[in-house]
Amino acid sequence: MTLLEYRIFHTVTEQGSFARAAQALHLTPSAISHAVSSMEEACGFSLFVRGKGGVSLTRSGEALYPAIRQVLAADDALSQIIDELKGVQRGKVRIGAFNSVCVAWLPQIVAEYRQHYPGVEIEISQGTYADVISWIKTGVVDIGFLSTESTRELTVHPLYRDRLMCIVPKGFQTRNPGFITPQEMKDQTFVVQGDATDADVQAFLAKYRITSVRASCRVVDDLSTIAMVEGGFGICIMPNLILERSHGDVDVYPIEPMECREFGIAMLNPQMMPPAVRQMALHIEAFAEKKRREAPQTNGNFVP
Repeated sequence: MTLLEYRIFHTVTEQGSFARAAQALHLTPSAISHAVSSMEEACGFSLFVRGKGGVSLTRSGEALYPAIRQVLAADDALSQIIDELKGVQRGKVRIGAFNSVCVAWLPQIVAEYRQHYPGVEIEISQGTYADVISWIKTGVVDIGFLSTESTRELTVHPLYRDRLMCIVPKGFQTRNPGFITPQEMKDQTFVVQGDATDADVQAFLAKYRITSVRASCRVVDDLSTIAMVEGGFGICIMPNLILERSHGDVDVYPIEPMECREFGIAMLNPQMMPPAVRQMALHIEAFAEKKRREAPQTNGNFVP
């Protein structure tokens, strides 16, 4: 099979239609159909299920998709290296990140990177830890922000430690002025998020054996979590980074003893990064170092 056929396979999968794939690739629908049929003949099995609403991958097609994405990513990397040797700065960087990094870090990271590499296209995908892990493994993103607690499947290069804070309804009184302890939390009702989003909080609860958490509601994003706490549904635990941009009519207490979420970046093949991706990884590391210098160590925002 050829690289063109791989790109057709990828585009048909993304577009869900032979006609839309033809428009995206500036080919005729018959050329797309012929290429897919040629691939299916070479493989010896069907790759797509055809229907009135479009096409979708068969189970065999789904099994091939990650490998095909990696082949296309390697071809893009080769093109970028050739362009770099010619003195041309172009390419694409795809980043996957969870909510707090998307809100607090990525706007500045991307703006500063574009000042140095204006010809590089940047794509951002926001999701849970589980989403980012999946995107890295299937080649949807080149770089993924992940908590070190969120995965044992990928190596996360740690960059930042973010102190965990307790968010409580306005006027909530703690037993100790100015902070709250894990022991005190055992008596409270929690507003919680899914495990795929809240791996660090789940690890904290397990560490202090807060195992019988009474959850008044389950939400999927940080703003909703804060809103539910504000509404009196319970308390929650959040990393401090979220609170830099997300506000509500709530009180925030540091947790004693201090606990942190450690996060960083992960890549599928760090040794085979295209030049634009490699420069982005270095830029993110420099940005994190600057943030560590700016933040007081008493807030936990450092990597030893």
